[in-house]
Amino acid sequence: MKHIKSFFTICTVILVMSISGCASMTGEHVPDNVITSRVKTAVFSDPTLKATDINIETYKGVVQLSGFVNSPSVIHRAEAITRTVMGVKSVQNDMRLK
Repeated sequence: MKHIKSFFTICTVILVMSISGCASMTGEHVPDNVITSRVKTAVFSDPTLKATDINIETYKGVVQLSGFVNSPSVIHRAEAITRTVMGVKSVQNDMRLK
């Protein structure tokens, strides 16, 4: 009986997680902290941006990029990557050249 309860608990958790994951794919609201995390992962996974000093903040789906970088190509690349992240409504690019 104890194993059956554990099994149903695990199944319920998996079901809830699956449903919540699908909600973000249907265009529903994605929390700002999730968007920020996704953008950071995407930006810092890019080999050309790994060692850059980029700050990323999100408010109501609008992502703000700031910091000082070495080239205009880094500014454009970071913005392009950010725009591809699910949940991003718009990008404010406030990065500056060193």
